[in-house]
Amino acid sequence: MPKGSPLDSPSGLAQNRPWGLAKGRQLIYIPILHAQQDMGSLAGLIKQTQTEKLGKRLWQEHVRAIDEMWVGIKKRIVRLKLPCKEVYVYQDGVPVCGKEQAIIRASAKHGSPNHQIVEWLVDRGATLVGTEDPQLLIQEYNYLKQILLARNNEEKKELLEQYEKVAPKLLKKRDLYIRERIHKTLPPLGTGLLFLGLLHRVDELLPPDIRVSYLIYRLPFQRSFEMELVK
Repeated sequence: MPKGSPLDSPSGLAQNRPWGLAKGRQLIYIPILHAQQDMGSLAGLIKQTQTEKLGKRLWQEHVRAIDEMWVGIKKRIVRLKLPCKEVYVYQDGVPVCGKEQAIIRASAKHGSPNHQIVEWLVDRGATLVGTEDPQLLIQEYNYLKQILLARNNEEKKELLEQYEKVAPKLLKKRDLYIRERIHKTLPPLGTGLLFLGLLHRVDELLPPDIRVSYLIYRLPFQRSFEMELVK
């Protein structure tokens, strides 16, 4: 979060900014942890590796905590009473492809709490915007899949070391792309909602005419949940 960013209420949103009345473009930044259902074809592998690592009880507690986080996020969004027809939704992991709504609806159907919220917003008139470079997402996916499919701990360690060398540059490329998508598609006086994983720093890259506020405080994790899952 940029130094000095205001967090004027428990939700992280300034109380004196009525939506649709403030000048300029507005972006509500929502730092998130991904639920198991968000992992797509990697979900089964992640569940298996983490159950073996943590034990069934701790893994179930983790899943329950993530689900509760999403319930809280939904409640805070509802309380904002945003005019959905004037809202633009940007979503971590949704590529620019022309099939953005189909991706969201399929994932929501499979139980993703994140994508269920996005679907709820779209059904009320919000505009879903393709957010990420598909080629960068494929690169990220391939690295994580290789790590999860490692035949032994030695191979996993080697693959993790390789990934950790390229991960910061890959993340920065993704952030710059997301920044450009928001800059080019969020209209004057528009309100954006950005759902984005914890390691991203798009809020530090946005042009100064976009006023950023936070639905929740940025959680104090130094590493992303996704990185911990593959270890």
